[in-house]
Amino acid sequence: MTTSHDSRHRLLPFLNGLYLILDEQWASRCSLPKVLQEAGEAGVKLVQYRNKSESMRHAYIVASELRMVAKEWGMAFIINDRCDLAMAVEADGVHLGQTDLPFALARKLVGPDMLIGVSTHHSGQVESTTKEGADYLGFGPIFSTGTKLNHDPVVGVQGMRDIRALTTLPIFAIGGILPESVSELRQAGANGVAVASGILDAADRQLAFTQFLAPFG
Repeated sequence: MTTSHDSRHRLLPFLNGLYLILDEQWASRCSLPKVLQEAGEAGVKLVQYRNKSESMRHAYIVASELRMVAKEWGMAFIINDRCDLAMAVEADGVHLGQTDLPFALARKLVGPDMLIGVSTHHSGQVESTTKEGADYLGFGPIFSTGTKLNHDPVVGVQGMRDIRALTTLPIFAIGGILPESVSELRQAGANGVAVASGILDAADRQLAFTQFLAPFG
């Protein structure tokens, strides 16, 4: 019999490198499924769909299509915030912010097999989220970002160095990250980088994918 730990364990190799955030804010400017196809071709293995503006029905339709594309390319597919949407499209995981459902309740809802990642912004959140049993952490914002309004205070690369010793979990640096920052963030202890605008706003997305992925070999 496969245990829940074994089911999630198969996804652990995906928790590094470039973590692509497909944000609904960009849907009017580019095709999110097309971007995901390009990501698959480039070798991206982890993707999140984030929708903080549209109706649940719209989010379900888009997420269902993205889920199919991710499955075709063997990518782990994560839903931002919404446990119900993650379950509805049979996603591989859900990513929670600090104002979303408490971790324990989210785990009860999605069951033992789904990855749960949590956004953290300072050492106290890193320590408490690690104790709760999250599968990975997002940490930031490293730099200022226009993707989120009223974001938490910028922590910088030094912030990543400071919290690395507080957890053994995979950590994704997030917030205003450009390709030239990735190597330094890796040296500071980041397992990967979560990127939205750095890819979605790129004039040449294939080049952007290549540049973001290069430091991870």
